[in-house]
Amino acid sequence: MVIAEDAPLNCAIDPGDTTWVLISTILVMGMLPALAFFEAGLLRSKNSLSLITQIIGGFITLTVLWDLIGYSLVFSSNSWKFVGDLSNFALIGVAYDQCSKYATNIPAAAHAMFMMMFACITPLLMTGAFAERVKWKSFFVLTIVWEIFVYYPVAHWVWGGGWLASIGVIDFAGGIVIHTTAGAGALVISLYMGRRKDFDKYGGEFPPSNLPLAALGATLLWMGWFGFNAGSALVAGPIATSAVASTQIGGSCSGLVWLAISWIRGKPSCVALINGVIAGFAGVTPASGYINSQATIVLGLILGMASYLAVYIMKHKLRVDDALDVSSIHGLTGVLGSIFVGFAAQRTVNTSLQYQGIIYGEGGHLLWAQVVGVIVAGVYSAAVTFLIIILIDKVVGLKITEEEEEVGLDIVEHGEYAYHNLWLAGSEPAYEPVYSSTINSVY
Repeated sequence: MVIAEDAPLNCAIDPGDTTWVLISTILVMGMLPALAFFEAGLLRSKNSLSLITQIIGGFITLTVLWDLIGYSLVFSSNSWKFVGDLSNFALIGVAYDQCSKYATNIPAAAHAMFMMMFACITPLLMTGAFAERVKWKSFFVLTIVWEIFVYYPVAHWVWGGGWLASIGVIDFAGGIVIHTTAGAGALVISLYMGRRKDFDKYGGEFPPSNLPLAALGATLLWMGWFGFNAGSALVAGPIATSAVASTQIGGSCSGLVWLAISWIRGKPSCVALINGVIAGFAGVTPASGYINSQATIVLGLILGMASYLAVYIMKHKLRVDDALDVSSIHGLTGVLGSIFVGFAAQRTVNTSLQYQGIIYGEGGHLLWAQVVGVIVAGVYSAAVTFLIIILIDKVVGLKITEEEEEVGLDIVEHGEYAYHNLWLAGSEPAYEPVYSSTINSVY
């Protein structure tokens, strides 16, 4: 939906809606440490703290960046359809007691805080793709530059009244803006960095260090995703209810597919179960406020089958080392869910829809717009990500050495242990450039 720049604001701030958006903001905030636990548990123990540090460190950095320039570049004047201006620099003019044109029922600051959580989590999804390989300083630069040159423009195009919104592209909670861009970026980085040591030994499936921690992270992500999707309604009511229902149904259907396939192929897998559920959540995100429960069941099953097949092909046939399958579990599902909107979006679910899906007989305009949206966002993200990592690699270097990879990023980059062996407690060796067998034996 394109919002007229000179349209008068009829603010009617509602305490109930404001409460729901603030609660949703807190729920989405909880997804950041949940993501850290989920990824750390699925990685080898010698790299657990590196992921946690990247995600929490990235979260606080991106918070400050959003407050300074991010909100303004995404949601300020849409007279230039590529990106906003700096008229709301440092949140100037973003009031606590007045609304914005993007949500006239809640304070402008509540809207800004909620959208900040989306901005923070998007580039951090890519940590699962390049896990165990990237230097800390390279990660830090990559996260900031990618946020500015990929996330902010695409978010403006779709949510800030930019050019994709003007042709009819819709994205309820981030299938295009978040999952497609992060998935495309993750794939590019994975291809550029190459495979980790012993990739073929483990068939790309390195043994996880702490599955209970990963499962805890997945269930906390599960809970947070209700705020992620239903909070995007920006109002407590039928659309938020639809989003909650779609989130639970879509994630469950996708997870059931992964569980069934892993069972048929051997034994029911915990890793498959939690990955399948996350794939469903990611894919239903762009559609959760537009489709009914029956369509969600179909979408969830499609997402489960497609993401499982994509992981198998990428990791076991093409041997692409996307460590935690971000391109398949987030990227592909975000694309599929966004396109599915063009088939099944229904005005009885969301009365703000300008066009319904083709199954409701309103032609193919919405489907065409959604296809254009995912292609543009994916290609743009891939191209800009490639340029960014080439520059970073030339200037500061991107990948750790094989010797450092053997020791692990926890010691090499942070000088800390995630798990101490009791017999070493109090006498652990400090990290040195010469990698002793004692350090390696800790793991």
